[in-house]
Amino acid sequence: MQNATLLAIAGLFALQSATGAVGQEIKRHAVHLPKHEARTAYTVQTVSVRAGCFPERLRAILSHIAAKTGRRPVITSGHRPHPRRHGSLHGKCLAADIRMPGLSERTIIAAARSAPGIGGIGTYCNGIVHVDVGPQRRWVDC
Repeated sequence: MQNATLLAIAGLFALQSATGAVGQEIKRHAVHLPKHEARTAYTVQTVSVRAGCFPERLRAILSHIAAKTGRRPVITSGHRPHPRRHGSLHGKCLAADIRMPGLSERTIIAAARSAPGIGGIGTYCNGIVHVDVGPQRRWVDC
């Protein structure tokens, strides 16, 4: 019986040593995620959407839109290595097409307009909104 008691006390001591002393705060170390794993202010619609090359200016615009609306934009199109239109900013990774389910196009556009550094804002008939960091311009493509 005495051996069992000593074994139990030794087990408790080992457990206490491993988890920190009783009554003392356990120090938690900050976890720093690699840049590619950090939470972003947007999400991509599919794994094939290329958004990793977005410059800080474009990420700031998407973050601003997320902050103003309370929702993360869904990127439907980012970098296009072979854009359909000559001169498209998608080819330079300076543009994003977004949608935000549950929000009106008008709400998304208002948030984009107020973003510092916003360039172009375009809308399409399917409800997708284009934002970029190029020259300031507006268009509707229906």
